[in-house]
Amino acid sequence: MHLVCGVDEAGRGPLAGPVYAAAVILDPARPIVGLADSKKLSERARERLALEIREKALCFGIASASVEEIDSINILQATMLAMRRAVEALGVQPLEALIDGNRCPPLAMPARAIVRGDATEPAISAASILAKTARDAEMRRIHEAFPQYGLDRHKGYDTAIHRAALQLHGPAAFHRRSFAPVRTLLAGSR
Repeated sequence: MHLVCGVDEAGRGPLAGPVYAAAVILDPARPIVGLADSKKLSERARERLALEIREKALCFGIASASVEEIDSINILQATMLAMRRAVEALGVQPLEALIDGNRCPPLAMPARAIVRGDATEPAISAASILAKTARDAEMRRIHEAFPQYGLDRHKGYDTAIHRAALQLHGPAAFHRRSFAPVRTLLAGSR
């Protein structure tokens, strides 16, 4: 069987939290109905599909790159690192990796970048869903310790509510200091 994994990320744009990636090898004998780009699904549909993917996929890997790694090597390189870690976490080595987007991380197998692959390739859609639900869960966990930032609502994205919380409380350890709104705020407080 020609095993192919789909790979996607979640959380490149937010001002806070790690970037997540997932790699999924689907089982053709156990199809999953409703796979789509995670951004096009409701939170409830994503959570339901994430459980089904974890149950039915041949294997999957979920990984992240930390805020410190993002600030140290930049968001693109951190995203590639998280993708590579997700593929390396698979229990089975695929013969090929299909990567959502226009760039491929360095991998031990051939990889092909597919722009909007999360909408056209079921394995990438599945990876998109796992990466998004894993990152959202992490942001909810951080919210429990730091409720003043409202991370349960905006998941760290650059929203008016998040900016207001940043102005009021200042950046926390989970904020990306290399991102302009946080960097500007830090520069102004010196």
